[in-house]
Amino acid sequence: MEQREPKEKAILVGCQIDDDDLRFHYSMEELKSLTETAQGIVLATVSQKRDRLHPATYIGKGKVEEIKNLVEETEADLVIFNDELTPSQKRNLSAEIDARIIDRTQLILDIFAQRARSKEGKLQVELAQLQYLLPRLGGQGTALSRLGGGIGTRGPGETKLESDRRHIRRRIDDIKNQLSVITEHRNRYRERRKKNKTFQVAIVGYTNAGKSTLFNRLSEADSYEENQLFATLDPMTRKLILPSGFLALITDTVGFIQDLPTSLIAAFRSTLEEVKEADLLLHVVDMSNPDYFQHEKTVNKLLEELEVSDVPQLTVYNKRDIKHPDFVPTANTPTVFISALDEGDRQNLKLKIEQVMKGMMQPYEVVVPSSEGKLLSQLKNATILRELTFNEETQAYHCKGYTLQDHQITGQLQKYQL
Repeated sequence: MEQREPKEKAILVGCQIDDDDLRFHYSMEELKSLTETAQGIVLATVSQKRDRLHPATYIGKGKVEEIKNLVEETEADLVIFNDELTPSQKRNLSAEIDARIIDRTQLILDIFAQRARSKEGKLQVELAQLQYLLPRLGGQGTALSRLGGGIGTRGPGETKLESDRRHIRRRIDDIKNQLSVITEHRNRYRERRKKNKTFQVAIVGYTNAGKSTLFNRLSEADSYEENQLFATLDPMTRKLILPSGFLALITDTVGFIQDLPTSLIAAFRSTLEEVKEADLLLHVVDMSNPDYFQHEKTVNKLLEELEVSDVPQLTVYNKRDIKHPDFVPTANTPTVFISALDEGDRQNLKLKIEQVMKGMMQPYEVVVPSSEGKLLSQLKNATILRELTFNEETQAYHCKGYTLQDHQITGQLQKYQL
């Protein structure tokens, strides 16, 4: 039987520098969820309100003392800060507090490391971790510097710190090369999909909004679904068959989060490349979360940064069975209210997807001879077929529907146009 590692005990620390109490409260709640997702136990939460973050220790001297005593009292293993700490803040806090000091970025990276399944996912995480680590290499390195002199520091003429830095930079270059090969491979695959002009739907949304659950139910896939933050890291693409028989591709993507560390946005850019190629985005919002509006804003802001805010969007308000009492829909895109677990709701969503798609297509009306079997079967899954009647006298099919303007089938249909 495999032994489970004992859960680490953590103290959470946040510093509020504006008057938005509610946002700060949700941000600390999210930090708690992140800690639990990383298999930690939260013992206590310490927060402070200041005009600005303390440049040397993030929080004031008195609070540092308070945390120091709390760590001794509770025997906590680590202290987690709700912002990214500068290298010097981290050093100063480590010198004062007898527990491991980590920040929000490190915590997210740790969860990503636990969650990554594919080779690409693992490389992306390692790259982000190394880029985070590089400016923070220090500590014992200073004791090993050539200027130090004394026993144990003389010798090869290069500090451990410098060789560590060189090693990390080499590894970063190596990972970047491997990732560019994977990206190249994915681009070729994507080009092929584009040539066949398969309609692509991408699911985006805040972490834990229910994207993977919806993805699995819509596509009968087996993406990892769990009531945890960042359950999915690797983009998965599956077939999606709409009520008319139209065949599209649907992709599940990594969850968005507010204050996502910049190193992570950069590292996961290619994971979100799928979003750039999408013809339609399903923006899933958890309507049971009291902070749903902030989540919606965060996702739209990140989509803007990825330069995909012009891709048509359908906002899917999920978890309607447990919606928050104060919930009010705010999206200025087509919307649908569902519970991903309800089959009727999923059917409505598919119909809504078709409705949105029809607005992006052009209508056609054709008469196709019954001898054109291949074309007729293509009509069923490459267009939204609305009407199909057989005429005995002419031995031909009268077809009506909607087709994508730049799809090859649109050209083929021209000679049968009414």
